[in-house]
Amino acid sequence: MEKLPRSLILRATPFFFLLLLSLIYTVEIGSHVPSNIWTKNNATGGANHLEVKASLPQIMKRLVKGYSQTQLEATGFACHSDVHTKVCVSNKPVTIDTGTMKVYAPLSQAMAHQANRTISPYPRREDKTAMELVSSVHILRGKIHPPPACDCTHDVPAVVFSSGGFTGDIFHEFNEVIIPLFLTSRHFQSRLRFIVTDFKPQFIAKFSKVLSHLSSYELINPAANGSVHCFPGVVVGLHYHDNLAIKATDVPKGYSMLDFKQFLRDSYNLKIRDLSRMKRPVLVLISRPKPRMFLNQNQMVTMMTLLGFRVVLAKPDMMANVDKFAKVLNLCSVLVGAHDAALTTEIFLPEGAVMVQVVGLGLEWASATYYGGPAAEMGLNYIEYKIEPEESSLISVYGRDDPVITNPESIASKGYTVGRSVYFEGQNFNISIARFRKTLVQALGLLGRSA
Repeated sequence: MEKLPRSLILRATPFFFLLLLSLIYTVEIGSHVPSNIWTKNNATGGANHLEVKASLPQIMKRLVKGYSQTQLEATGFACHSDVHTKVCVSNKPVTIDTGTMKVYAPLSQAMAHQANRTISPYPRREDKTAMELVSSVHILRGKIHPPPACDCTHDVPAVVFSSGGFTGDIFHEFNEVIIPLFLTSRHFQSRLRFIVTDFKPQFIAKFSKVLSHLSSYELINPAANGSVHCFPGVVVGLHYHDNLAIKATDVPKGYSMLDFKQFLRDSYNLKIRDLSRMKRPVLVLISRPKPRMFLNQNQMVTMMTLLGFRVVLAKPDMMANVDKFAKVLNLCSVLVGAHDAALTTEIFLPEGAVMVQVVGLGLEWASATYYGGPAAEMGLNYIEYKIEPEESSLISVYGRDDPVITNPESIASKGYTVGRSVYFEGQNFNISIARFRKTLVQALGLLGRSA
């Protein structure tokens, strides 16, 4: 066969070299990744780009701070603790008996002074009521407590968390499980396995799309799988920042609330990121039964329609299906609701949308703390509609001059239970249509529209 000219070979060499690299890269990404290697992709859509592969110790190091990082590097085990949560990590192999929820951690000479640990893996340590509904996980030192033999050996680390606590309420589900789970496990880019204590099938089914996007592996229910599992590392507990919040400065690689929202869009296959493609504005009105219901809801809907909105009434049965309701809210320009856990779903609104919270008497602090403040971090516009005493049903019960109306702080000072029974559980609203119309005209202005 005739030889190719040397000049042609030289010109062709770079092309074949690049082709070879491309083939190697494709095979590597598409094949099984070794257990101590993780590759970050751009799934969050935020500031996180494809990065150099990180080892398990490097990823675990992101989950502790300060001296705990030094301790983790020296011993392979460290814990982070604050008022809300406690998180312990091991970047060395561990044995977990799911029947007793005992974690047998490795013991090095440098760990000789460390005691066994007991953790309730739910980020609400300050709330005794919640923590009574959370089971403990015991971390034992390996050489002092020899681990049992492994029934199953895994090549990815485990993250242990509880679906107990206050789950069943959508605010607490996002605030204390889903967002903390993202904060803690997103670093592993789905190469991890969840062990869920206090297993609630309803919660797991409700958030199956989120869980499957955080982990590529079937989760473990200790109550149904009381066997011994061996992992290359473990995280016990979940990180927590604040109410419906992610503080980007506290997360290595810069995760933010906008990254979390993009993650939700990916998980639920939501197409709308902002409102630029929306033609007629859609207003979703959260329609709740007593308490805190809108007594003149039909009049409100008529006024909203006349302003040019396509109005969607979101009733409890609609909101119960998170998968479907997320798609409704992804097309929403304005979300309107009285202070209630249902406002947690503002998290599904496209960026630039408006959230209008109707703030009842005595509910100012709770409204701002739980939903108003977080809205800005989600890229939303936020408006409060503070009702006048005449718009509250409390005025007909107590009279215009009662401290319940004139001095809500004095009622709150009697304790949470008293304040809750009056303002959360005993109040409905008869909204002034003229006043509320002005609020919605303001919302239209924030959307760049006119009434």
